[in-house]
Amino acid sequence: MTGQWQELGTPGGIEAYVHRPAGEACGTVVVCSELYGVNAYLRGVCAELAGLGYVAVAPDFYWRNARRTELGYSAEEREAGLVLMRALDRDELVADAAEALAAARGMADGHGVAFLGTSMGGHIAVRAATELRFELAAVFYPGWLLNSGFPLVGPVPPLETAERIAANGVHLLGFCGELDHILPQEEWQEAERRLTEAKVEHELITYPGARHGFAADRPEDHDADATADAWRRVHEALARHL
Repeated sequence: MTGQWQELGTPGGIEAYVHRPAGEACGTVVVCSELYGVNAYLRGVCAELAGLGYVAVAPDFYWRNARRTELGYSAEEREAGLVLMRALDRDELVADAAEALAAARGMADGHGVAFLGTSMGGHIAVRAATELRFELAAVFYPGWLLNSGFPLVGPVPPLETAERIAANGVHLLGFCGELDHILPQEEWQEAERRLTEAKVEHELITYPGARHGFAADRPEDHDADATADAWRRVHEALARHL
């Protein structure tokens, strides 16, 4: 089957790109995008997940300011994405994540739900885990876990309330490159400490020599070995938790 856009709840509200498997679903994965929106790369991720038997739901978190955004990687498009990202509001993001979760539950054929995200989307997935109950958050180089500065983060970064992730029963699987300039190793190690202290079930992996965006389709950032290992771990976690 091919993916298609659909409204998740309230008419005129948030939409998502939904790619369903050919047969019965093994669960649903809410796929949260980088600042580039639901672009070709993200739709490809959805197709791969559907091929594994999961319903993939990629919400359009920019919908209040621009519908169905899909950006490339030029300097101009990156700047357009930054403008949209800076306009996101934490509480609206949580409300959108809750609506996506409700829709995902209804598509899961009795199985579980995971949130999966890269960069900005990884942050959204971790934030969702502090507020909502689902089975797994799989996050690639998530930003702003311990620091604020953007309206989408709000005054309290997600791992300041890591105990809520434990209370919600979310298993957190995270990936970071050793050379990530947005998520430095000191912050990643502090994230490990916070999660352990809060008794969150988690596994954080660091890839030597990898950079921010190592799993994306940008040649200057891509690390094939790290990407392959990370996705292997994601597939295993989905099979285990959903």
